[in-house]
Order: sequence, then structure tokens, then C-alpha cells
Amino acid sequence: MSYDIRALDGRHITRLLEMVHAEPIRNCYVASRLDGRTKSFLRNSYSDVLGYFEDGILVSALLCGANVVPICSTAESRVAFTQVLARQGRRCSSIVGPVDEVLDLWTTLEPHWGKAREIRRNQPVMAMSQRSKVIPDDQVRYSTPADLDVVLPACIDMFTNEVGISPVAFGAATLYRNRIADIIASRHSFVRIDNGVVVFKAEIGSVGAGVAQVQGVWVNPQFRGQGISVPAMAAVTKFVLDDIAGTASLYVNDFNTAALATYRATGYEQVDTFATVLF
Repeated sequence: MSYDIRALDGRHITRLLEMVHAEPIRNCYVASRLDGRTKSFLRNSYSDVLGYFEDGILVSALLCGANVVPICSTAESRVAFTQVLARQGRRCSSIVGPVDEVLDLWTTLEPHWGKAREIRRNQPVMAMSQRSKVIPDDQVRYSTPADLDVVLPACIDMFTNEVGISPVAFGAATLYRNRIADIIASRHSFVRIDNGVVVFKAEIGSVGAGVAQVQGVWVNPQFRGQGISVPAMAAVTKFVLDDIAGTASLYVNDFNTAALATYRATGYEQVDTFATVLF
């Protein structure tokens, strides 16, 4: 058996989409990156997606962007992928995906790329495809462009505490503000605002393969412990399932016991496990 690795093009996209859609919750992020691009008749090259071929058949793939994401990788393909990544040097801010695939990639890459800033080895992936049995908070709504200035500080606080680096550091304030504005304009942002203060917020990070991935869930520290999070998540889930996708999903750090309790109380169940290597 022979193998080779090469960037994918239009000839391979049907097979790649089959692989991605076979596990839609696991591959939601990748599907979101592919779905819009495949609609362009001008796009015939996917230089940021490496394919691993056995005897000419696409078996595995690797998304290589700001995030490196393995797609249906095998032990053999991961060895081959890490050889390419080691030669190229690190260009990403994270490696994220199924726990066994990510940690196996990192074991081989670490001697070449150096120590990671943080490794999150156990991130439950949770999902639900029906409305919560919890009565949703009717004060949670879609964000509007008029909310940007009050929502933005909450997004910055959540991101900084979650990732460990401010999203507006190193001159990125305008870029990040524009990103949040785009999320709001896309109706992928949800908020509860009481008397001009953000009490709760959440966003949709990715939509693909019939799945919407919820991210950025945040309760204002002043209002924590008051039973806000579960009805608020029930409201977000209702909006997602009614308007955006047939399945709502998210992944969460295992050490975030409060978040895990919120999602379980809302009705989310664990369906997979991710890991993330942060740089």
C-alpha cells in the first residue's frame, strides 16, 4: 500500500464532505469552513486542507489554519501529518479536535514545536436536538447592532478568562470589535441586558452539517449564583433549534464544573470528548 499527502482541490471535496458529514457534531467547525466555500464555482483549491491518501483514496484530512483540526485521522495519517507540520513549523494558535487524535498529534509534534502554553486534555462535547424542558428566560434575545458597545466588554472578559489571552491584545482591538459586530449582524449572538448591563450572553461560533456550536457562554459575575444560566441556555437552545440548526452543540473544559452543571440541567448530554493544545 502506498500513501501520499497533498493539498485538496475540487476533485476531492465530495469525499471530504462525506467524511465530515458522517460525524457532524465532531466536525461542525470544519463543515462551517467548507460549506460556504464549496458554493463558489471559482474555488478549486483547498490549500489549507491537507489530505492523506492511501492508494489514491482520501482517508484522512487536516485543516491547517488558525486552528489545526484533524478529520478522521488514523494512526498512520497522524504520523504523516506531523512530519509535514514539523517541517513547516508552528503557524497556528491551537490544535483542537477529538481527544485521542489531538493528543497523539501533539506527542509527536512537541519536540519540534516546543512546549504548549496549555493543554486541555478532557473537554466534554455536549449536544441536544430538542428544546429544553426548562422554561426559557424570555429576557434572552438576539443581540442587535445597537448592543455592540455593551456586549463587547462582556465578550472580551469571557474570552480572556477562557483562553488566557485578551482578544484585543497586540493591537487587535479593531479586528475583534469587527468580529463581534459580524457575529451580531449574522444573528449568531444572544444577550440578556438589564438596565443597560449585560447579565448573560452567548454566541454561535460555527454552523455546519446541520449543527450549531454554541460558544462564549457568560454570566456577569455580579449575577452569578442567582439561577440565571440554565433558563438562559434553554432560551439560546430554543433559538438555535428553531432558527439555525437541527442540533445545538458545545464543548466545555472538564474543570468548569459550574458550566457542566448548567448544560446538563438544560438538557445537554455528552456525545464526544475533545482536547485542545493552546499556544
